[in-house]
Amino acid sequence: MGSVTDLPREKLSKKGASSLSDIELLQAVIGSGGKGNDFKQIARNLNSLIGKRGADNLTLDDVKSIRGIGDAKAAVVFAALEFWRRKFTKQTAPLIDSPEKAVSQLHHIKDKKQEHFVLLTLDGARRLINNRVVTIGTLLCSLVHPREIFSYAIEDRAASIIVAHNHPSGLVDISESDTDVTRRLREAGDIIGIRLDDHIIVAGDDFVSAY
Repeated sequence: MGSVTDLPREKLSKKGASSLSDIELLQAVIGSGGKGNDFKQIARNLNSLIGKRGADNLTLDDVKSIRGIGDAKAAVVFAALEFWRRKFTKQTAPLIDSPEKAVSQLHHIKDKKQEHFVLLTLDGARRLINNRVVTIGTLLCSLVHPREIFSYAIEDRAASIIVAHNHPSGLVDISESDTDVTRRLREAGDIIGIRLDDHIIVAGDDFVSAY
């Protein structure tokens, strides 16, 4: 039977994280099992689930589905995983925390002769998840519906979004239609729980916020 120093948290303290296996690292995060549940088996089940689902796709409900992990422990495990994802696996994703940084993602539409409506989906740290053209219109206009925008945002598990479109006229004047689109998207986002951070209009090297 192993001594107390064989326990993952004790081993971590005495020998460093590199001395722990993947399963032991998960055991250190979990701490202990619930009544009648072996925390080593819980760690093995969690490791297996992460292997099947992928760390980037794992949800809080996935963690809760493991026998022996209650709501409180699931929150701790998932928070640790999300922190790791934000700080390490997503560092290559650009941080979009200003209109200027959003505009830097819109070079592909600024000189288009048709109106392109773009959706930028962001995570909770405001790092870019995806950059996609949602609709392409005529010379004069593009039609966009909140349903299209938020279906993609939900698919990306976005915490917030930025929308943008170009004005083929070369002018960045905010039209009544632009204002109406902003209002509808903001209201839809409030209902769904995905915040609209901005609505940007670009024309050549100029831009303006219609938010």
